[in-house]
Amino acid sequence: ITKFSGTRPIGWMGPWLSQTNVTLDLLQEAGYLFQCDWPFDDQPIWMRTRNGRILNMPYPIDTNDSPLVVNRHHTADELERIWIDQFDEMLEQSRNGTHALVCPFVLHTFVLGQPFRLRRLRNVLTHILQHRDEIWLTRPGDIARHVAALPAGTVPGS
Repeated sequence: ITKFSGTRPIGWMGPWLSQTNVTLDLLQEAGYLFQCDWPFDDQPIWMRTRNGRILNMPYPIDTNDSPLVVNRHHTADELERIWIDQFDEMLEQSRNGTHALVCPFVLHTFVLGQPFRLRRLRNVLTHILQHRDEIWLTRPGDIARHVAALPAGTVPGS
């Protein structure tokens, strides 16, 4: 990956969110900063490994386009409403809470890349961008680097 992209990966997501009992240990020992295989919170959380820690990055199953559309048969209209409701609720909780939340949207080209669904995705993105001055549009690696630089005790597990 490093040779092809020019950048060493710092994050991991296993196929089908699968892990063994030592996956987190091995990832941390290989120098990974974060992983996305444990969808259990809306904020990054440090997880212990046998030789240190690795950051768990939020990864939502319930708002992932593939299970919603392919498995649960939601329509594009329903997907739009789900994502806007998710974003609005998390933004409100972030405003009223003591910490920021991560609101990722998982997109697959074979699902959202279909032309008849693109309009719904544009509507969601337009809605989100109306709040551009209140949010940080970024990638998991940027979040992980930011969290890693925070003082101990700021993020759960630190």
